[in-house]
Amino acid sequence: MTVLGAVFRPQLPPERLRSMARLADDAGIEELWLWEDCFLEGGISTAAAALAWTERVRVGVGLLPVPLRNVAVAAMEAATLHRLFPGRALLGVGHGVQDWMEQAGARVESPMTLLREYADALRALLGGERLTTQGRYVRLTDVALDWPPPPGSEVPVLAGATGPRTLRLSGEVADGTILTVATSPEGVRRARRLIDEGREAAGRTGPHRVVVNLLTTTGPDALRRLRTELANEGVDTVPDLGVAGDAQAVAKAVRALADAGADTVVLQPTADEPDPEGFLRFTAEEVRPLVP
Repeated sequence: MTVLGAVFRPQLPPERLRSMARLADDAGIEELWLWEDCFLEGGISTAAAALAWTERVRVGVGLLPVPLRNVAVAAMEAATLHRLFPGRALLGVGHGVQDWMEQAGARVESPMTLLREYADALRALLGGERLTTQGRYVRLTDVALDWPPPPGSEVPVLAGATGPRTLRLSGEVADGTILTVATSPEGVRRARRLIDEGREAAGRTGPHRVVVNLLTTTGPDALRRLRTELANEGVDTVPDLGVAGDAQAVAKAVRALADAGADTVVLQPTADEPDPEGFLRFTAEEVRPLVP
């Protein structure tokens, strides 16, 4: 069964999150995804709040930019969420937008090296290991979490990826991959192949979850808003990106991504979505029943 989620975009003020999270929970949406785009809203703080305000919805953060967060701190935050809200927190990590990292004084010379070292260390710490490592960027001495996630709990570390090298790396070091709205069904197939190359190289055989964001618009001006957003993303010339239309059209687009290899499809409204609450209800009440 395809997991269906929706995004709470950080262009909305933080004070809107409480009502939106409760609506997602009540409506039966399986996953509510948050972003840590610079310089809008913090991913961990919003995730903790959303989880505390709800009872069942899983809350994902995609992505935490690793240059901004010491890995020991990220492990502490992740472990706390997993102990407070077992099975409901999903955290993704990524390079971060390099221009934003430059603005924050955190840009590194080799984002690939940092992401590899970071993901390895984060997974080890969340697995209860005591870690000493002296990498190029990640340096820890005798670090272990006093309150790691409980043994046997599912604590996946997901990685955001777009290019071939990062997709292969995600297969090597992460438990899942998050793909952006610039990913068509054919792009999902390509990503799966590259991820599997990385998994094979690392000898990994466990499941690897692929999460795809799908830019979605509905309503009388849906096509115009979709085209405008894709143009703003610089991908308006790529075929089969995004979907504009009613629930049947959206469900068809979700199924196409699932057939290509997506385990989770997250409906992403445009930045100018006029009715964010209505978008969540549309996702849960109209699209979900049409997606197997």
